[in-house]
Amino acid sequence: MDLEIGVETKRFIAEHGKDDVRNLALHPGRAEGVDLPFALSQIEGRQIARRKLPSLAQVEGILYPPHISMEQCSSEPTALYKSSLVEGGSLVDLTGGFGIDCSYMAKRFSSVIYVERNQNLSAVAQHNFMVLGLNHIEVRCDDATSFLLKMPKVDCIYLDPARRDNYGRKTVSVVDCEPDVSALQEGLFEHSPLVLIKYSPMLDLSLALQSLQNVTEVHVVSVDNECKELLFKLERDTDETELKIVCVNLKKDGQNLFSFTKKEEESSSCRLADSVQKYLYEPNVSLLKGGAYRLLTQRFPVSKLDVNTHLYTSDECLADFPGRAFEVESSFQMNKAELKQGLAGLKMANLTVRNFPQTVAELRSRLKLKEGGDVYLFAATLKGDRRLMIRCKKVCG
Repeated sequence: MDLEIGVETKRFIAEHGKDDVRNLALHPGRAEGVDLPFALSQIEGRQIARRKLPSLAQVEGILYPPHISMEQCSSEPTALYKSSLVEGGSLVDLTGGFGIDCSYMAKRFSSVIYVERNQNLSAVAQHNFMVLGLNHIEVRCDDATSFLLKMPKVDCIYLDPARRDNYGRKTVSVVDCEPDVSALQEGLFEHSPLVLIKYSPMLDLSLALQSLQNVTEVHVVSVDNECKELLFKLERDTDETELKIVCVNLKKDGQNLFSFTKKEEESSSCRLADSVQKYLYEPNVSLLKGGAYRLLTQRFPVSKLDVNTHLYTSDECLADFPGRAFEVESSFQMNKAELKQGLAGLKMANLTVRNFPQTVAELRSRLKLKEGGDVYLFAATLKGDRRLMIRCKKVCG
């Protein structure tokens, strides 16, 4: 990849940095001497970075990879969180990509090796590391599996396996990812006592724990209540017998963190509600993915609507509950008469179903409600197989 940028190309990028890229491709205007495909790629990359990597977008001289690499790379909040989990003398990132995770984690290590088999990506990463002053990162254009056989012993190895199969479908198991860490684990532990792996939130957590050995921590990471990634920490020499699950929701004003062990959840009793009380709570998606269901009724003064209905209720408003909180205005059965009364005059609402036989689309069609507004409706099953519609207004979350 030629990283030399011509004067006209630089001018074009600077002049059109905020323009619509698709329209610009059709109507570029004055573009003599401009490497148009490259310029469009850089404009689009920086536009994505302003949303996803705001600190990086402010740095002059950064080069951006093709669209798919920009979309697949970690966001700034998740990269920062990841870097807080590891530190030491030496790190190897075996699946470097655009290098976002590597650049953040590198600040916590004395020496770093970045490995990426794609020549263009590794060239972009090397350029950017220099721009960012990360001169202690050595760039190696190589395949993760082959480099593992010859790499030095280090304090930590990081991997972000490819998350799609040959047909473009999202994978849900470790063995379907590239590289398959379950097949490499012995070699990984020969070279490092600590391995950190990032997987897609689509991954089946239970299956992954069956495939991987020596997992001491799983971090379920969300940003603004959208699940972004699963992080698995593997320790070769650990004496830990209890798997720790950390559910974190990263927000602009900080983070909401809930941690527990699998044994705690499995041994917890679950307090069930006899009726819907004054407040309703919906756990954030990290807790739902991590499987903290029964334990919430032990950590907080709430009751669960049903064993399989992941909604909680209380008479007091709990500002620290890890999720969204709603004030209940009314609850009613799903028969025609009660629905008519409970939804009288309502044309628009935010509709959610939990442990309910109909989908959101089916219910929305039946109730003739548009999406949006300030009213929140939950169609849910309560203890005793009672199906209710719960009408609320959001308090927080």
